[in-house]
Amino acid sequence: MKTENYLCIDIGGTNIKYAILNNAGNIIQNDKIKSIHNKKGFLNQIDKIIDQFKGLKGIAFCAPGKVQDNTIYFGGSLPFLDGINFNNRYNELKVPIAVINDGKASVLAENWLGSLKDLDNCAAITLGTGLGGGIIVNGRLLSGVHAQAGEVSFMKLTDQKYDDKIAGLQYSAVQMIKAINKNTNNDSEDGLRAFELINKNDSDTVKIFNQFCYGIATVILNIQTVVDLERYAIGGGISAQPILIEGINKAYQQLIDNNPIISNMLTKPEIVSAKFKNNANLFGALYNLLLTENHETL
Repeated sequence: MKTENYLCIDIGGTNIKYAILNNAGNIIQNDKIKSIHNKKGFLNQIDKIIDQFKGLKGIAFCAPGKVQDNTIYFGGSLPFLDGINFNNRYNELKVPIAVINDGKASVLAENWLGSLKDLDNCAAITLGTGLGGGIIVNGRLLSGVHAQAGEVSFMKLTDQKYDDKIAGLQYSAVQMIKAINKNTNNDSEDGLRAFELINKNDSDTVKIFNQFCYGIATVILNIQTVVDLERYAIGGGISAQPILIEGINKAYQQLIDNNPIISNMLTKPEIVSAKFKNNANLFGALYNLLLTENHETL
């Protein structure tokens, strides 16, 4: 099969990651830049990325927010994305362009070539600025009537009437890392430093980490009660840390052990690390474009 190169762009609250991938799912080259948080500056960044490359077979985007017909709505942590349609903006390039929600991209990547390969009932949860989610049920990507399925960031995990906290704010990996580093008088967002402290088993640090794991386990349990999946792949930069997957599995087991009705009724799903870690969205964006080109859906 002839290999062809695609530009894949993963728009995130912290960074814009981009890569040239071929249709076999191999990264040819990749890079990232810090996201500018205003529309004009951001679009200028995207223009400059695209201008670097010639002879592309297509351009694949993934972004936070609701995505319908290649248009982004709201934009999650980047609300200025609301209303942007990259297909229209780069129409003169005369190449296929496809846009997908970042959470849905992550589950497509893992189902295509990763930790969820060939599974008909599975999910991916990406830990970053917020919580990204993508769900596959009976071999189909779950989109929903309003293209909002999998928006796990908006789960309410408290019954307090006037508490406006949602899962994506309470259990942000970025905020967890900041809290751990701040606890030792360091205001950095250095994830490696935070996990060094976690692995040293410092009591205050472990308390913050365990609370984070408990929150992610609660999100998984809530999803599981509705769609009964076989496996969850945990992605994002911190998923490279083995203690994270151990921590989430332990927290999940504690959740069901504390309630005999749950433990007797619900089978615990597998919770594993995503193969593509922080690059899952790039692969998923490409797979979405390949499916679109072939007039297929998952």
